[in-house]
Amino acid sequence: MGRGKIDARVFPALELTVHPGVPDSVRLIVAISSRALFDLSESHQVFETQGVAAYRSYQVAHENDILEPGVAFALAKKLMSLNATLGDRGRVEVILISRNSSDTGLRVLTSAHHHGLDIARAAFTGGASPYRYVAAFGAHLFLSADPRDVRLALNAGCAAATVLPASFPADPDEDDQVRIAFDGDAVLFSDDAERLFRREGLEVFNATELASAHEPLPGGPFKGLLVAIHQLQALFPPEASPLRTALVTSRGAPSHERVIRTLRAWDIRIDEALFLGGLEKGRFLAAFDADIFFDDQRVHCDAASRHVATGHVPHGVANLETDPPNRTVEPVDNPG
Repeated sequence: MGRGKIDARVFPALELTVHPGVPDSVRLIVAISSRALFDLSESHQVFETQGVAAYRSYQVAHENDILEPGVAFALAKKLMSLNATLGDRGRVEVILISRNSSDTGLRVLTSAHHHGLDIARAAFTGGASPYRYVAAFGAHLFLSADPRDVRLALNAGCAAATVLPASFPADPDEDDQVRIAFDGDAVLFSDDAERLFRREGLEVFNATELASAHEPLPGGPFKGLLVAIHQLQALFPPEASPLRTALVTSRGAPSHERVIRTLRAWDIRIDEALFLGGLEKGRFLAAFDADIFFDDQRVHCDAASRHVATGHVPHGVANLETDPPNRTVEPVDNPG
């Protein structure tokens, strides 16, 4: 690891310095980029067509114009509203991490406060990739509209996802419960089983998973996020928890058993588990009323995004064809 770089796998307890009055085991910290949080399509078009200088002038000229919510806004607002329920027993924090400069980012923070988002911490990187600050803030999750930043964060050991554009109708959600859905392989778990399936086929996959049913699956990039959510859930009776989770996987019998036993070995509760045996996930996510869904396969993400907010996790064998060269420094551009 190079000088000055923070790796989440090396410093897993950095969040201990945040909110010292709250026990370290009951915090959930989510870092969100400005383009995931707000609809910046108009100003981003200015950047794409006219460049950085025109973008800066546009943002300064419109800094008092309140931005409309983006795909991840509803999730952020519901997460932050949990603090009223948690009191001093736990804490949820949303941090703004953006390629904007502090000058152009003023509009974003002004909009956040206008919409009632109590965001106290932010990092503006002036066009450089902000991924290294995800671990520095001790964030359990990073949501961004830029897949390059997401891949860099994943490579550094952070749970991260690319928020896809919404293609479902806006529907005001009056339910305060936060509902988060996860795919299994390459998200909560490693992609070892997925690699076997692609290499050997379904019959060998099922036979291997059945024979390994009592051997826990290795953790994937989102295991740490699930642990953090579970620790907040543990503060409440299961029937009264303000957080609800679901596993929505293409697995079916007999490969379900190893998943169930893995979660049991991790001592983690999943509220709902859907073993769909290859069925399209979208309508089930709509029935669960997910605030966000995470999957490693773009085909599942595209289908899900027609129903719920969706984050693509570009991790594992399903993304080898689309992964760019492993770079630690991104060009200074794209202030979203």
